[in-house]
Amino acid sequence: MQEVPQISDAEWQVMKVIWADSPVKASEVIDELANTSYWKPKTIKTMLRRLVDKKVLGYYQEGKSYLYYPIVSERDSIKAESDFFLKKVFNGSLNLMLASFIEEEKLSQQEIEQLRRTLDDKE
Repeated sequence: MQEVPQISDAEWQVMKVIWADSPVKASEVIDELANTSYWKPKTIKTMLRRLVDKKVLGYYQEGKSYLYYPIVSERDSIKAESDFFLKKVFNGSLNLMLASFIEEEKLSQQEIEQLRRTLDDKE
């Protein structure tokens, strides 16, 4: 896995739009986020530029439009963010993290069985 830069919560929202449908025009990202945020178009364009600067996004020009595409996959970003969270909150202890989540959540019997199968597959 390539080294993945950390991105802000706001940048995650932009990336979700791009991961879902790329390449995508800046205007399409703006239209999509207009439904779920209060950001102005200039703010969204600034986030696109920052994501390009971080080498998370790439772009190319087609006519008068710029089309953006992900350089870093959603899967790699989730893995990097999960690793960061694990180290920051649980000092790198996966066991402690899983135990914490399991103790705090009400799991259905089906979810418990799925967890068991997942653990069995790791053996």
